[in-house]
Amino acid sequence: MISGSLLINKEIGLTSRQEVNNISHILKEKKAGHIGTLDPFADGLLIVLLGSSTKISPFLEIMDKTYIATLKLGSQTDTGDLTGNVVEQKEIKPLNNEKITQILEHFKGKQLQTPPMYSALKVNGKELYKYAREGKEIERKQREIEVFDIKLLDYKNNELTFEAKVSKGTYIRTLGEDIAKALGTVGHLAKLTRTEVGPYKLEDAIKSKDVKESDLIPMSKMLEFMPSCEVEGELAKKALNGMHFRLPINDQRVLLKDKDGIIAIYERLESGVYSPVRGLR
Repeated sequence: MISGSLLINKEIGLTSRQEVNNISHILKEKKAGHIGTLDPFADGLLIVLLGSSTKISPFLEIMDKTYIATLKLGSQTDTGDLTGNVVEQKEIKPLNNEKITQILEHFKGKQLQTPPMYSALKVNGKELYKYAREGKEIERKQREIEVFDIKLLDYKNNELTFEAKVSKGTYIRTLGEDIAKALGTVGHLAKLTRTEVGPYKLEDAIKSKDVKESDLIPMSKMLEFMPSCEVEGELAKKALNGMHFRLPINDQRVLLKDKDGIIAIYERLESGVYSPVRGLR
């Protein structure tokens, strides 16, 4: 079985799943997935996991993500991007870079966001976008997100380009609509590129059509961002058997290793005892 991760530069026009399927076909590995869905109109960094590396998906999904988005002001679409139908148009008040920067500053920090209808989020086992295509509006619960940083890159011809570093679960299409509203108008995304996922950068990504088995990144390398602890002897045996025990550290989540490589990811309980979250050997 092939195992490892790939940093892929997703192309515009393809779904994230199509990119994964292309790679699965090239490398002949059926067990494959990805981190963070990118819409067909978007491009940029997509992390693809193959074989046993799919086990670490939950630990990569929680990483912050950075995007560069172009927001077209004056018209709103039903999808929140350029692929949808225009549902509202509104005049654009005179704007300058200083005014836009001031507005963007207000979006920094924690906030509640309502997921868009055109999203892959499931309600009663069915993706929201399927309800939307049927003309149905489903009630969605707000979720807490965080915008760690946001800055204006350019503004011309009623198009505003910004860069945003955000938490897991943030919809940039919705953020764009909210920014347009704060500017006194409406808007939709004309372009979206994901440039970073945690410590991983788009500049290091390759096209799916060019992947080779030698491009695979080992599981241990992908988890280097996590605190780690070397164990041996009795502790190593306990870790291999998924047992609870104490460690001479205080990290909330830790990657345990022995002389043969990574063993498992452990999490610290309130009692101070460490409990296994995912075995990796």
